[in-house]
Amino acid sequence: MRRYAEDHAAVTEATERYVELVTSILDEAGINYLTVTGRAKSVASYAAKVARTVDGRPVYPDPQRDITDQIGLRVITYVHSDVQAVVDLLDDQVAVHDDRDLGEETASEGRFGYASRHLLVGLHPEQEGRPEHRALRGRQAQVQIRTVLQHAWAEFEHDIRYKGSIPEEHVSEFDRRFTLAAGLLELADREFTAIRDRLREGTGDQPAEPEDDDPRLSPRDLAAFLAGQYPDAGWSRTEHYAWIARTVLELGITSLKDLGEIVRPVDTATLMERMDYRYPPGAVRRLDDALLWALGERYVELQTNRERVDALRSRLARMRPPT
Repeated sequence: MRRYAEDHAAVTEATERYVELVTSILDEAGINYLTVTGRAKSVASYAAKVARTVDGRPVYPDPQRDITDQIGLRVITYVHSDVQAVVDLLDDQVAVHDDRDLGEETASEGRFGYASRHLLVGLHPEQEGRPEHRALRGRQAQVQIRTVLQHAWAEFEHDIRYKGSIPEEHVSEFDRRFTLAAGLLELADREFTAIRDRLREGTGDQPAEPEDDDPRLSPRDLAAFLAGQYPDAGWSRTEHYAWIARTVLELGITSLKDLGEIVRPVDTATLMERMDYRYPPGAVRRLDDALLWALGERYVELQTNRERVDALRSRLARMRPPT
């Protein structure tokens, strides 16, 4: 416990770096999510775990190794299908040492209740050698991935049940009510997915050109255009549509017609094959790659891309392998 207390500042820094890493991975892939948050386990909470025993034996005989949630991250998505997308993406980008689907475990017992995907992740050996990952070397993080509805149920249930505020005579009734709520939220999650899929199917028609004098394509119009252009792609985050709208404007593109003329000739099948996505890329990422394919270095050198030049050139090399 003393060693953990002395190391806590470094654990806190590593937590912040892991949040930045996971956020950048999701943003680069264009995955739609609500939030990415993190917390370093407090010294008091760590001490409580160290003290746990079963039949007089410590539950965590080697705490530094056995307590795996010293760094905890939480990714909240909008719909259930995006949970698997995040899992697939992290599995491709970092080392996943453990993967537990607690919702599936609950369902296998014929019950409704806590549902969350828990990954134990770390860096690949080659990633640990990079200077930007110095604070993460030798450290793992537990990543909880759940939908916003699953998160609401878990937070409320934890707050009520584990604060000991349920009178003993009402425990069975509250168990039944929590189970009923979990079942309703699972149904709601399915309906949200169905709504999103139905909207995606129905947005193939391009919107009319804006009539005002603003030369920018609106994020809303771009979202509708991309839903028609890439009907198999997932939705991207709201701010990503705003970002790609600024990028398109820097290219001098002020109409959906002009944008379509640039991206439609792109050999989508070959592009998808060469990029070999290990996850379902969002619509904005698909457009980002199409513009990179079509415009090459001109796209790389845009002012809006100044902070990701190396990443774009790496992607461009995959698109255009040497002959």
